[in-house]
Amino acid sequence: MFDTLSDRLAATFKNLRGKGRLSEADIDATAREIRIALLEADVALPVVRAFIKQVKERALGAEVSQALNPAQQVIKIVNEELVGILGGETRRLRFAKNPPTVIMLAGLQGSGKTTLAGKLGRWLKQQGHTPMLVACDLQRPNAVNQLAVVAERAGVAVFAPEPGNGVGDPVRVAEDSLSHARDKHHDVVIVDTAGRLGIDEELMRQAADIRDAVRPDEVLFVVDAMIGQDAVTTAEAFRDGVGFDGVVLSKLDGDARGGAALSVAQVTGKQIMFASNGEKLDDFDAFHPDRMASRILGMGDMLTLIEKAEQTFSQQEAEKMAAKLAKGPKEFTLDDFLAQMEQVRKMGSLSKLLGMMPGMGQMKDQINNLDERDVDRTAAIIKSMTPAERAEPTLINGSRRARIARGSGVDVSAVKNLVERFFEARKMMSKMAQGGGMPGMPGMPGMGGGPGGGKKKAKQQKKAKGKRRSGNPMKRKQEEQAAAERRAAQGGGAFGLPGAGQDAEDFELPQEFKDMLPPR
Repeated sequence: MFDTLSDRLAATFKNLRGKGRLSEADIDATAREIRIALLEADVALPVVRAFIKQVKERALGAEVSQALNPAQQVIKIVNEELVGILGGETRRLRFAKNPPTVIMLAGLQGSGKTTLAGKLGRWLKQQGHTPMLVACDLQRPNAVNQLAVVAERAGVAVFAPEPGNGVGDPVRVAEDSLSHARDKHHDVVIVDTAGRLGIDEELMRQAADIRDAVRPDEVLFVVDAMIGQDAVTTAEAFRDGVGFDGVVLSKLDGDARGGAALSVAQVTGKQIMFASNGEKLDDFDAFHPDRMASRILGMGDMLTLIEKAEQTFSQQEAEKMAAKLAKGPKEFTLDDFLAQMEQVRKMGSLSKLLGMMPGMGQMKDQINNLDERDVDRTAAIIKSMTPAERAEPTLINGSRRARIARGSGVDVSAVKNLVERFFEARKMMSKMAQGGGMPGMPGMPGMGGGPGGGKKKAKQQKKAKGKRRSGNPMKRKQEEQAAAERRAAQGGGAFGLPGAGQDAEDFELPQEFKDMLPPR
């Protein structure tokens, strides 16, 4: 959703690189480009004006003029101001002292309230709660049935005493749900209310009546992130007519410009609490303004990636795999490779996971074209092998490759490529487990470096010690100049590492990662 905005901001900041000092004209030009980028992203005009004013005031101050790297300081200012308009700190749910906690969902028809009720219920269940969904949308055809299906898929209870389709009193259902929740020991009640195609008096009156009847601990306004400026207008109308405590963004994975997400918290004064970024029930999480700002600026979201990994991989399994790899590369089999791949798949879409890594915005087109079915094809190939072949892939000769290809429905070349990729992955993972760094990357102090590790480094140091400098000043100057030319030819950066200081788009990934991505 924020791809266009991210691209514009990245291009703007690229123009600042390499400048030792920023003039007032540079800051004005940068502010103008940021203003255009935000307006094109459909951010509300009052929000854009306040944002640009704050950025310019800070950029013209001492924190930039006295900074060692003014360009990075400007990016830091923009990041902090983005966090501010997105709501500042993460807002958590308020739970009642005496259960059940009542959460009421409000919003227009089509904003995704019913599906989001299931997502929120599943998320709360994973947090250790026992939620119950309540069907108070008795107007929309099949809304009650839809909520029942969503609740079943989410693995949570549902309270739906009325058939809906225009039959039943939603206020009475909401009142009865509280006593039912107490009887069945549900500590959270999520009330799904009716919506309309637009703001009208009947919608507001019904929502207000349900609110007064159940006195919710949280009223969450569900807004479709794809409807642009209408989202802000609708949010203001609900705030004034019914009132709400927080905002939930749905359909954040859409291809709209996303200005609503950057506007609604600032305009309404209510923070965004949750975000839904996909169709699956797992595509839902708490909204973190700092992480979203980091994604918009192309800096990735490593904290969310780490949290997903912690939820999927157990500490015991990770330690077991690390110990296995430390014994030697041959201990890692195709069965282990398949198990690791399936664990990563449980974390979610591969393209979304790659998108959370810093610097991957430069490879956006390749990530978007990533074929998720490749994982399924790889799994089919491995499962078509015998246990002996999985344990020792060197056994796989031409005839075995042909048999495996027939069994998995792929070409023989696909089997050959998988085995080759497995050997490369095994070598890489074994090297990382033994502290050798990434293949193709220069060794870092104390981490074993590349092939040969400490022995190679010791030899180099010994060779360097034995090399004497000439006593002739002219000759010594020529030797130093030649050494400087050699370092320049090798592309040494500021810290003497090959390739250091390159732009993100010039950075070369190791071949193991390139194999995962489609060709440019």
